[in-house]
Amino acid sequence: MTGADRRAAAAARNRLLPEGRVAGPMPWVIAIMMFLTVLAAAAGLGLGAAVQSVGADLAGRATVQIVEANADRREALSGEAARLLRKSPDVQSVSPVDPTALAEQIRPWLGQDAASGDLPIPALIDVELKPGATDVQVQRIGRALAALSPQIRVEHHASFLRPLARLLAALGGLAVGIVLLMALATAAIVVLAARAAHDSHRGTIDVLHLMGATDVQIARLFQRRIGLDALFGGLLGFVTALLVIILLGTRLAATGSDLLAAISLPWSSWLVLAALPVGGVLLSTLAARWTVLRSLGQLL
Repeated sequence: MTGADRRAAAAARNRLLPEGRVAGPMPWVIAIMMFLTVLAAAAGLGLGAAVQSVGADLAGRATVQIVEANADRREALSGEAARLLRKSPDVQSVSPVDPTALAEQIRPWLGQDAASGDLPIPALIDVELKPGATDVQVQRIGRALAALSPQIRVEHHASFLRPLARLLAALGGLAVGIVLLMALATAAIVVLAARAAHDSHRGTIDVLHLMGATDVQIARLFQRRIGLDALFGGLLGFVTALLVIILLGTRLAATGSDLLAAISLPWSSWLVLAALPVGGVLLSTLAARWTVLRSLGQLL
């Protein structure tokens, strides 16, 4: 087929569905749906990455508190607890917290009394556990420390993380549900658009049938135009959502919060987001093909 023949064939296809890709309503609707879909997917992927990042950072850490009121006794217990922890096979490193630094950190809430020595501020020891540490190992460490004094407590960071992890997991599941609903809504929009295009070009379709065109050939005309509309709308929605994600990412990084900074997208998540417009085009094309073939089959 020569170039002139291909141009003539393209012109014939455009006469069957004369609406332009930008003038019709469907590309803009698909752009909005893709925009919301990408944002929901990015939120779900970002929350999942945050759960993994925070969990990996805190699951292997614990804090030992010595809540003894007597300062001399508290200092002695802190030294004994640190020596016991260094001997434990479940502990990788031990870092006693400087009392002066601790007093400076709580000064905004307690005022100058925090550094006066009149308040019995607990002594703290940061403990990094061996990889794969479980609650059973933490409880074993707690029993060993309790034998020194009942005023020594062990707080496993993972226990505080679990409610937050469940919340983030629930929000991530909600984001996945929104993505699925958006996909179903997009497919429904394409089905309605394909049915409307089929009904408005019934006479042309009858002529094509009389000329020997098959249902598959006619369906290809519809799915090509709808696929182009979906491609335009999908790319527009994806680019707009990408700009919003980058803007939000810079704002999250500017907060200085470790938790908010953990809400980031690894390269694998970007690949998933980039696949959404492609999936949208394929979904729209298949939905248009199925709808047109079904409508043509009902004419027989």
